[in-house]
Amino acid sequence: MARLFGTDGVRGVANDELTPMLALQLGQAGAYVLTKENAHQPTIVVGYDTRISGDMLSNALMAGACSVGANCICVGVIPTPAVAYLTRAYHADAGVVISASHNPVEFNGIKFFDGNGFKLPDALEDEIEELIRSNMAGIDLPTGKKLGRITYKDNAAEKYITHAVESVPVSLKGMKIVVDCAEGASYYTSVEALKQLGAEVIAIHNQPDGTNINANCGSTHMGELMKRVVKEHAALGLAFDGDADRLLAVDEKGDLVDGDQIMAIVANDMKKKGTLKLDTVVVTVMSNLGLTIMAKEQGIKLEVTKVGDRYVLERMQEIGANIGGEQSGHVIYLDDNTTGDGLVSALHLLQVVKESGKSLSELAGIMHVLPQALVNACVANSKKESYMEDAEIAKAIEAIEQKFAGEGRVLIRPSGTEPLVRVMIEGKDANEIQEEAEKLAQLIEEKLG
Repeated sequence: MARLFGTDGVRGVANDELTPMLALQLGQAGAYVLTKENAHQPTIVVGYDTRISGDMLSNALMAGACSVGANCICVGVIPTPAVAYLTRAYHADAGVVISASHNPVEFNGIKFFDGNGFKLPDALEDEIEELIRSNMAGIDLPTGKKLGRITYKDNAAEKYITHAVESVPVSLKGMKIVVDCAEGASYYTSVEALKQLGAEVIAIHNQPDGTNINANCGSTHMGELMKRVVKEHAALGLAFDGDADRLLAVDEKGDLVDGDQIMAIVANDMKKKGTLKLDTVVVTVMSNLGLTIMAKEQGIKLEVTKVGDRYVLERMQEIGANIGGEQSGHVIYLDDNTTGDGLVSALHLLQVVKESGKSLSELAGIMHVLPQALVNACVANSKKESYMEDAEIAKAIEAIEQKFAGEGRVLIRPSGTEPLVRVMIEGKDANEIQEEAEKLAQLIEEKLG
């Protein structure tokens, strides 16, 4: 059987791959493993995004946690980074988020935070998984008064908003901002926070109905936001994903400002203020070469990890860095939160815009983005790790690497959260790299799909 945990928790189609029974088992095993050293009755914070399966899975998971004697604090629909923060704020022993992030509505996921708000290392995930596979062997389930209870917090969102605006105190008076909430967990928190700071907010896709999360909106579908920013003559636009742990932006001209550019803008501002620890930013292999060039010019060091915000965070903790992230918009500000936080990222970016008096397009000009082509090949989860075992695919990859040697790069990797192999080519000619990426993705699908 394949490993349950991917790079961002357990993911799958809700009520098919990710069933209520599995959620219950994850609640049992997760609560036991994360709290077994505690002498007191443990407490777990549980939140979820707006997708329809959230009610079903969260209640199943909380039932499992209560069955091993853990209490649960249900904070309802709320961003992933809010659960990380609230786990600490409520002095809980662990936190759980029910979300599939940027994925379509039929998917959902379950990810854990420890008592300090950090995602779990592989060893703890393996321990949870082993308990599930053994059907909780050797674990005595409590009865009577030792069972856990569920309490509900109605003000959890407000507590998170207060934390975010206090972390980045900036007045946004006179600034018009278009916000795409992805019909997801940020539909209230992002809009309310920006309004509290004085911004004129035009919110789009902020009417979630349980089925429309990420549907042609949010950080994976930027077209509508780009047009709306120009139409409204707004200062900029902000786009969150379904669970609001990532942020992308749009400048006043309607052009995309991605995670690499956001890090370039904010890190340079931090360096000038003397708050960029080690003068270092932690990024992944997917970051644009333009970021590397910018960093050298500005005297900033880049630490490079494999793809996944958990690996960025691990490296940040190892070396003591305070900013890191991914091109996709997961940016971690470790002084403010323990995971990628779209709202905090937005406030840091807005602070630079406001304090500098410059437009977002002018600030983004500090980094020249080299053309990148990213094409997904749909491959079964059971086959996505074995693409290099096919001789024809391996030969095609080698040929492309030789073609772009010295003028670009090729990166092929299986997705950690979806049944995909991602093909990324970077180079000078946008049309050429797009054509090569599409050809290689098609070959991978034909051979392994």
